[in-house]
Amino acid sequence: MKKVYVTRLVPDEGLDMLKQECKVEVWEGELPVPRDVLLEKVRDIDGLYCLLSERVDAELLAAAPHLQVVSNMAVGYDNIDVDACTARSIPVGNTPGVLTDATADCAFALLMAAARRIVEGADYVRAGRWKTWGPMLLMGQDVHAAVLGIVGLGRIGQAVARRARGFDMRVLYHDLYVSDVPPALKVTGVGLDTLLAESDFISLHVPLTEETYHLIGAGELRKCKPTTILVNTSRGGVVDADALYRALRDGEIAYAALDVTEPEPLPADHPLLSLSNCIVTPHIASASVVTRTRMAVIAAENLLAGLRGESLPHPVKVQ
Repeated sequence: MKKVYVTRLVPDEGLDMLKQECKVEVWEGELPVPRDVLLEKVRDIDGLYCLLSERVDAELLAAAPHLQVVSNMAVGYDNIDVDACTARSIPVGNTPGVLTDATADCAFALLMAAARRIVEGADYVRAGRWKTWGPMLLMGQDVHAAVLGIVGLGRIGQAVARRARGFDMRVLYHDLYVSDVPPALKVTGVGLDTLLAESDFISLHVPLTEETYHLIGAGELRKCKPTTILVNTSRGGVVDADALYRALRDGEIAYAALDVTEPEPLPADHPLLSLSNCIVTPHIASASVVTRTRMAVIAAENLLAGLRGESLPHPVKVQ
């Protein structure tokens, strides 16, 4: 029986599939499996079922002589050295598509929460500060008819654009690699500088690569309107957190809503958390019951296919 290591508790639907065919060991801690423990556990496994929190690199592969397949329960795979896996003929799988709508929903929820200062309002009430209705109290920004700039027009970016249509937003996008844009989206492609200068809201949907690391830094933030709201549900490293803090503190932009951060998790004493105009959530964009269950199942399907020597249903393609 093949031996599999699962690096966190995941929905039962995925684990049950694995248990039918494999000997399964699961790290049950709330925090990620420690690196030294992971390196020890992979020594005699055939399959690794991991999350973004695990770094699958040359060191780990060298410690796992029997490893046949790596299955990442995530769309992104910047935690995995795919080239190193390919060199050892180890296929890598991910879970594309399934979390598109859940992530787009979350991005739009963050956008609206920031625009209408929802978190500030809830905190205001909880603190016992609500004494009366006031005409100047917690005024926010309109979403309808505003300009939304989407950086990265892949599946999730397009899903956000579809949601924006319902609010009569004008949608700009910047993406160097997407050329076949459905006309029904009614979006306009522009350069990044133009998007930054014209957008009321900016939503980030790019993978984390060498090109996109700190794509939004001090220079980019200075090009935005002082009323701009920045939303990030992609990867924390796409935004320079120190530059963002200064821009929010100094009024260069109005608000930020982040579901991903650098570092992740964000320390409780991080300067961003001292700002009332910054919402931070703990990487929950795909955290709906249906979506996370489907992710667990797809990751299990990838792992089992690899152990059987079959093509993975959802393999990571090396560019």
